[in-house]
Amino acid sequence: MRHPCRWIAGIAVAATVLAAGLTLRFGPALAFSLALAAPGAEPWLAPLASEWTREEIRLSVDGRSLDADLYRPTKPRGALLLVHGLSLAGRRHPDLERLARLLARQGQLVLVPHFEGLAAFRLSGREVAEIRAAIEHLRRTSQSVGIAGFSFGAGPALLAAADTPGLGVVGSFGGYADLRNVITFVTTGVHTWQGRRYVERQEEYNRWKLLALLGGFVDDARDRRQLEELVTRKLANPLADTRALESTLGAEGRAVLTLVVNRREEAVPALLAALPADARDALARLSPLTVLPGFRARLLIAHGIGDDSIPFTESRRLAAAVPTPARLVLFHTFHHTGPRPAWRSLTERAQDGWHLLGLADELLSQR
Repeated sequence: MRHPCRWIAGIAVAATVLAAGLTLRFGPALAFSLALAAPGAEPWLAPLASEWTREEIRLSVDGRSLDADLYRPTKPRGALLLVHGLSLAGRRHPDLERLARLLARQGQLVLVPHFEGLAAFRLSGREVAEIRAAIEHLRRTSQSVGIAGFSFGAGPALLAAADTPGLGVVGSFGGYADLRNVITFVTTGVHTWQGRRYVERQEEYNRWKLLALLGGFVDDARDRRQLEELVTRKLANPLADTRALESTLGAEGRAVLTLVVNRREEAVPALLAALPADARDALARLSPLTVLPGFRARLLIAHGIGDDSIPFTESRRLAAAVPTPARLVLFHTFHHTGPRPAWRSLTERAQDGWHLLGLADELLSQR
């Protein structure tokens, strides 16, 4: 969860060089993939790309302001909306900025809003309305609009896209289908798909970011403030002694904390059922799995097999739920925050590079 966009950047150059013999149709995608995979290649590829500028804009959403960066190429060929994940830096996360810059150099008008909730490690549902407003802004300047959501930002992106007709492509990168499955994974390391059970080692850091997310669903104001303080301490130092603070929590706060600190798979269903009603409703409402049967846009889905924040099986669920076949790519050399260790096989890196090229081609051309 620490760097929600970096997993898409960092495949070794050797993985994409194999695509050098492709036809000219793949030229922009190849340049984009090379620059994305190897930051050192970006300067010498720059002369081959479009000029672009970045401007700060402000959108109005239900009487609120939504700050955003607009990356504008000289001659836009299409428009893309990028939705960041749980990140304090939000729209200014270095990896997201770099991705937006590379897309702009390939002729895409790129809008990157700053979602205050996601930047505070929260999901409230307000993000869905904000994404819809951003889509409408892009539609005033381009006939071809697509969306790419990353990590926990992919869920609201899919929810907004489900009832927005006429989108070019919708991308979910490291996203989720059902938040309840993510909770099980983060707290116990267990995830499943079609009867197969996987168990992964979990980071304590993820547990406390989950508490920040769930704490926002607590209706009791005092408990919500107490959980915020607990999260602040634990994110600063996961070994911090917070027992005194925990002892002051009310029923709602205790129910959320008990779920987050639980490590037993068999206990999760009962602990989920014990959450406050508003929290249970929010988990269901913010899970895109229920809206996908009516999904009409072309869906691109990518996930790292080694993701330790959101399990790759969630992307399998997304792909299985849409009526129109989605393009699903599982990267073997990625986890959630970047490339896996260098000892991964060259074959796997080459395969991932080829798949990245295909995704880039569809994203850039919005076919």
